[in-house]
Amino acid sequence: MKFLKIIIPGLLIFSNSIFAQDTTVILENQSVMLREVIVRNQLDYRAILKRIEDDTSFYKAFRNLHIIGFSAYNSIRMFNKNGSERATYNSQTIQARKNGCRSTSMISQKSTGDFFDKDSAYNYITGEMYASLFFTKGKICGENNIVAGRSFSTSGKSGIDKHKEQLKMLFFNPGKKIPGIPFIGNKLDLYDDHAHELYNYQLDFVSYKGSFAYVFTITPKEDIGYFKKNDIVVDNMTTWFDYKTFDVLARNYSLSYKAGVYDFDVTMEVEMTNVGNLLVPQVMRYKGNFSAAFKKRERGEFTATLFDYSLK
Repeated sequence: MKFLKIIIPGLLIFSNSIFAQDTTVILENQSVMLREVIVRNQLDYRAILKRIEDDTSFYKAFRNLHIIGFSAYNSIRMFNKNGSERATYNSQTIQARKNGCRSTSMISQKSTGDFFDKDSAYNYITGEMYASLFFTKGKICGENNIVAGRSFSTSGKSGIDKHKEQLKMLFFNPGKKIPGIPFIGNKLDLYDDHAHELYNYQLDFVSYKGSFAYVFTITPKEDIGYFKKNDIVVDNMTTWFDYKTFDVLARNYSLSYKAGVYDFDVTMEVEMTNVGNLLVPQVMRYKGNFSAAFKKRERGEFTATLFDYSLK
């Protein structure tokens, strides 16, 4: 990416140029809106968009949590249909990693309502999923952060384990085709020819926390007809990529879908940070309303705040 060393200073010099404007280009049958700053500085949008489409840094950041230590504030709230609180959970935890193994220690914990059942098990899929992301059951050893060749699958899973896996698919693979989720698996692919008929794509370049970032935004087209609207799953996905490494710096996305046996409406906000040379989540906010066949509807939100990372 040597061209960036030349172009980035140029962004400051020619920021007031009046000779460029937003431009739509066609790339592999995909229409992409390039914002003025991309056009003005003649950035290699083809290479940039390819790096974005092939990104694995978002999922890898969560895999990196398996090989480091960290502390976390954990907050989960479940709601009734009328919006009142049904159950809550708040805790502070520490994940320690030693001799290739990791384990979670509970520093403090408080729950209300029916967050846990009488056997102290999670009463909600939301709680189960959160725990699988940030807590361990006992000691877990022999893990790594390799994502190449790793994929999510519901094969061999049933009940709550299957639902947790499906939610993880939605969280970690937004924009990619996902097998195993009935009715919508193919509709999640934001880069195939059919998706190009449904969504608008936009590439921008902005300042971000004292540096620069590419911003890639995907939103549904407005006038696509009633039947095509049924193929829309992603209501919005905005991702900030580091302009040098192309690591995901932050991602906000909203997903929704209604089918005969289940429906969901989920929004996520994830902010990343670097620990040494590892990209890891720093803040993760979730709000979701979903229902599956033979399961009670869940309306909940959670916030995970991670800090005091340790590479030992």
